[in-house]
Amino acid sequence: MEMLRLATAGSVDDGKSTLIGRLLYDSKQILEDQLEAVERTSRERGDEYTDLALLTDGLRAEREQGITIDVAYRYFATPTRKFIIADTPGHIQYTRNMVTGASTANLALILVDARKGILEQSKRHAFIASLLRIPHLVLCVNKMDLVDYERSVFEEIKEEFTDWASRLDITDLTFIPISALHGDNVVDRSVNMAWYDGPSLLHHLEEVYIASDRNLIDCRFPVQYVIRPKSNAHHDYRGYAGMIAGGVFKPGDDVVVLPSGFTSTIQSIDTAEGPVDEAFPPMSVTMTLDDDVDVSRGDMICRPHNHATYGQDLDAMLCWLTDRSELRAGAKLAIKHTTRSARVLVRELLYRLDVNELHRDEAAETLTLNEIGRVTLRTTAPLFFDEYRRNRTTGSFILIDETTNNTVGAGMILGEPD
Repeated sequence: MEMLRLATAGSVDDGKSTLIGRLLYDSKQILEDQLEAVERTSRERGDEYTDLALLTDGLRAEREQGITIDVAYRYFATPTRKFIIADTPGHIQYTRNMVTGASTANLALILVDARKGILEQSKRHAFIASLLRIPHLVLCVNKMDLVDYERSVFEEIKEEFTDWASRLDITDLTFIPISALHGDNVVDRSVNMAWYDGPSLLHHLEEVYIASDRNLIDCRFPVQYVIRPKSNAHHDYRGYAGMIAGGVFKPGDDVVVLPSGFTSTIQSIDTAEGPVDEAFPPMSVTMTLDDDVDVSRGDMICRPHNHATYGQDLDAMLCWLTDRSELRAGAKLAIKHTTRSARVLVRELLYRLDVNELHRDEAAETLTLNEIGRVTLRTTAPLFFDEYRRNRTTGSFILIDETTNNTVGAGMILGEPD
């Protein structure tokens, strides 16, 4: 069964929690006792309706202060698909949460309040979604009930956002008018908006085509672990375990191991469920090769005529994730990229990006918490990478402060510096 990962983003009070609650409730994903608890709390608070937002506001601090602090994950399934929702907060000071929660998403869902229209935050969410190369973007215009389900309100928001999004690299953009509170167009089509002829949100989530989002062309297998059983019966067994990061591997395929350049042929591919005839992202497998070549953790198995780029110089977009330090040229950090670790020197901060205006500040000398900029890096050991736009797994990395062991940056590789 296929899995869709979606990241939701919105501003305070635009109904994100209610929307997720409505999805869970209308698709029969919550239990009777959960619903009773929500109904009871709603009554105690004097609400006139069952507040479905209570289903998703699991963090008590949020209910008390009205702020979401971290990324909350929700799981649900319908007969056609499984879903993981990463619910990311909207404020500018939570850019890092959005980068974290949305980095593996297939689809980003941005909520807009029909009364307020496109806000600066909506634009920022869309920009981060495009920066993270999330293939599908859905703009839900919520609270349509509060603008009398007016088509013109929806069309105006749609036009303004389409115009702004044309400056970004967004491949698939969908607009859906909804009322999360009343359930219009969330799971079922709305009778109140006969003028809208598109699918309900859940129908779109079930049907959106995500198989082509994965890179099935460039074969990439970063080796995480070498398996050498201790028993004499298997003394000549060598398996290479890890997660497929790109392409399709089959037994009998010719492969090359980086960095050594040794070539061999795949003998077998095993999973926890047993042997398979082919492996593709994001499957976790153990591969054996016909020849006894030297392979260790951090190496990468590719196809002979399609290698990852092999180098020590990176040109990347970087989101700074900490308030305890700032990034400057000359900084020395640790880098983790797929299964490889090295140390890294920040050679240059080319510019800091103003996420709201898409303006490049080339005079900037630092990146502080939640800021995004373009940097060039030099690593102590070569990495095997692709451009992030070709492969989100082999194109991304994290930076770590060696003294505290904290993750301080998340980066997307643009290529090698000119």
